[in-house]
Amino acid sequence: MSYYISPRFLNKLSVHITKNFLNLPDVRVPLILGIHGRKGEGKSFQCELVFERMGVEVVHMSAGELESPDAGDPARLIRLRYREASEMSKVKGCMCVLMINDLDAGAGRFDRNTQYTVNTQLVHGTLMNIADNPTNVQLPGSYDSNPLRRIPIIVTGNDFSTLYEPLIRDGRMEKFYWEPDREDRIGVVSGIFAEDGLSSREIEQLVDTFPHQAIDFFSALRSRIYDEQILKFIDDIGLDKVSTRVVNSVEEPPKFDNPNFSIVRLIEFGKLIQAEQEQVDRMRLAREYNQDLQLVKQERGEEEMGGWGDGERGRGGDGEMGGWGDGEMGNTSRDAVKYNQQVPSMHVDLETQEQIRELLSQGCCLAIEYANERRFRSNAWKSSPVFHGNEASEAITALVDCLAEHRGEYVRLIGVDPKAKRRVLEKIIQRPHG
Repeated sequence: MSYYISPRFLNKLSVHITKNFLNLPDVRVPLILGIHGRKGEGKSFQCELVFERMGVEVVHMSAGELESPDAGDPARLIRLRYREASEMSKVKGCMCVLMINDLDAGAGRFDRNTQYTVNTQLVHGTLMNIADNPTNVQLPGSYDSNPLRRIPIIVTGNDFSTLYEPLIRDGRMEKFYWEPDREDRIGVVSGIFAEDGLSSREIEQLVDTFPHQAIDFFSALRSRIYDEQILKFIDDIGLDKVSTRVVNSVEEPPKFDNPNFSIVRLIEFGKLIQAEQEQVDRMRLAREYNQDLQLVKQERGEEEMGGWGDGERGRGGDGEMGGWGDGEMGNTSRDAVKYNQQVPSMHVDLETQEQIRELLSQGCCLAIEYANERRFRSNAWKSSPVFHGNEASEAITALVDCLAEHRGEYVRLIGVDPKAKRRVLEKIIQRPHG
């Protein structure tokens, strides 16, 4: 099977690797190339294709190796793998790279609830040290005076803003945002279905039918087409005999005919997969379970919720509550409170205000989600803290503050039934262009 390599991706990666093996006079070349972008777009797979095309040897690390019960182990492992790659390049006489997949998942800090450990600090510090001194990478407890061969480091991730900023500065890390355009997507999907008899026009139709799906969606779609044949195989063999037939069987491995890859069938199965994605986005059960846990704690008196946000309750002279955010309300005068109570009617329509009152009267929790244009297209909303109060005026006031904070973005109001653990309302109340 011939897979597609994006020319942009090929050029960026090949230039970075080659530059690090050249001796360019008075030129400081960043050692690390950070390839970032949204999930499932084939960053790691494109890297593997480029490595194979260039004949580059690879030493791999994953995000799971960047944490350990023993402090210092991940940092030592990075040094060990780097030295291993350097020695491999020297012995085999070829280019070699150290590749760390999903760096932000192992070393990033996504929010205030993400634990920042000693190992996280040491991983960042070690990568910065290697980037600054790529030919002098020592293991703890030993010293080797012989300089190492410089080895480029390739890291992938989704959001590098979660990493320590000095690590991702331009002198140490060159950044490449990978977002395949339509031509790239058509090329990749053509490679996925290369043996299935789809025409170029059908490939384009498939890509255009699911324009916001990541590349791995189409790979999963091809796999899903085989499900009916697998189910028939299980029924024919018998559920109790599948294990002995598939594992350690003296018979030949089962063979399956090429299924029907018609464009109509692919679109049908694609919409089923898309519906499952939307169901996950709608439910968000983990977050709702956490919200329910907070309610239980509140009832037990273990914590006092101050409204929408993480800041202090912010009570002024009239005991008004803080807004939908992290700061204090800071209104200590009666006039300021009255002013804030008058603002919502100018910004939140009457229908939404009535819905807020109705939801609170039913004991529901309220939250908001917001997204920029890119996140809205991929349905990747960000969440604000949940409001657990029962005063509609406070909720509407806090909502107005939140709309102002996220002006120019999509904002939607969420109503959650904490007992049923499900959403009862999803309503977009602000759009970037009105």
